[in-house]
Amino acid sequence: MAFDLSQIIKAYDVRGTVPDQLSPQVARAIGQAFARAVVRPDAGAPQGSGPGEADTSPGVVVGHDMRDSGPELVEAFAAGLTAEGVDVIRIGLCSTDGLYHASGALGLPGAMFTASHNPAAYNGIKLCRAGARPVGEATGLADVREVAQGILDDDDARPAEAGQVPAAPSSGTRKGAVTDRETLADYAAFLRGLVDLSGLRPLKVVVDAGNGMGGYTVPAVLGEAAGMSALPLDIVPLYFELDGTFPNHEANPLEPANLLDLQTAVVANEADLGLAFDGDADRCFVVDERGVPVSPSAVTALVGLREVEKEKAAGRTPTVIHNLITSRAVPDLLSAAGAEVVRTRVGHSFIKAEMAERDAVFGGEHSAHYYFRDFFFADTGMLAAMHVLAALGGQPHPLSALAEMYEPYAASGEINSTVPDAAEATERVLDAYRTAYPGVVVDRLDGVTVSHWDDQPQWWFNLRASNTEPLLRLNVEAADEDIMVKVRDDVLSLVRAETDDAGGAA
Repeated sequence: MAFDLSQIIKAYDVRGTVPDQLSPQVARAIGQAFARAVVRPDAGAPQGSGPGEADTSPGVVVGHDMRDSGPELVEAFAAGLTAEGVDVIRIGLCSTDGLYHASGALGLPGAMFTASHNPAAYNGIKLCRAGARPVGEATGLADVREVAQGILDDDDARPAEAGQVPAAPSSGTRKGAVTDRETLADYAAFLRGLVDLSGLRPLKVVVDAGNGMGGYTVPAVLGEAAGMSALPLDIVPLYFELDGTFPNHEANPLEPANLLDLQTAVVANEADLGLAFDGDADRCFVVDERGVPVSPSAVTALVGLREVEKEKAAGRTPTVIHNLITSRAVPDLLSAAGAEVVRTRVGHSFIKAEMAERDAVFGGEHSAHYYFRDFFFADTGMLAAMHVLAALGGQPHPLSALAEMYEPYAASGEINSTVPDAAEATERVLDAYRTAYPGVVVDRLDGVTVSHWDDQPQWWFNLRASNTEPLLRLNVEAADEDIMVKVRDDVLSLVRAETDDAGGAA
């Protein structure tokens, strides 16, 4: 069976349907390619195989989420690694930030098998170098794709055996070993050491795990399941049963429909707040005591200010990273607090690289990815949730009052449109706005951002094509709700307009 890896290996991870796009054969080839292109690209003679010589072979830590296809894909990926002389440490079920913690704590490259918030038919792989350093398009993923594609193309000429084709290992390499390791307790203890929650006022917290990995990690970190001491938290669980078919709702809290159960439960239980995690639990969404969502931009500002103050108390000048979709309130508030604020494009590999280069203390994205220098410059929804709990529980006011100061503007949230040609639709919108507003500022850092923020009325919007799905994404922000609604509706009408044969709007 021929595979086209350009369809599933994109800008910053691997994502595809199982098994037609991501099969054990493909996973094995990607494992081999990861070994050759990233883990040991300069490997020569076999390592650790001489008489009396200590085993110095490289290793990779591998984990997976609750999807049924995960264990089989991990086994195939590990076979590809071991064929190249790379040892494998399997940590089994884990969240993505649990994998990053293992990579950072063990000093090893890592691979997390997850499709995050995508539906049950999907799976994927997030790759990192030792210390949870990102592997993206420009930092090794393109090389992995090229090498893996070559392996699969060679495999096409060989007969299949039991549904898999055993790819040929590099000449002369020893076979790597596979071991299993438990890391959940270490992960929980590490996070507990970063934010002290023991002195909070008592809080009732509803947590919607969406049948994803939050159901595994929340009891360990915020509860006593991993041997941690009890916290002043009354956790009300929703959908903690691990189930990769997502029987209750998709594990994608970015979609408002998937927050409805949490919002209802917060109000019904008279809780102080609600937390919602996506499928691999690396993102966390927050709702206040009224069941009203707190925007990820507000969480970025709240957590960012806490990290800025900690950095300043240590005598250092803080740097904070935010992507170009976050609210203008983020750079406004953080700059006023004394931080150097850096704007970057969307995507975890890009923002992680920027954070490491600038030694940034914190980074936030509109999609509820939050990055911490204290967490290997990687993203962790759990640590962000802990900061929100600490901020709320350390003062007497409700979350709605606390969050209000971080949300001064009106935002549309991310709106997706399926269009036949994302580039053509983007240019159509850009042409219309340049004509109507000759003074707008346009940049193409990521998609196209059109800004009228320095004039009245104040607004900006960004259009960018998804790296993982056939969608064009719109984000709008304005000084007030009426302006935001007008810009949002005008842009969407242009994006979704049918085109005639001449290329104009029909």
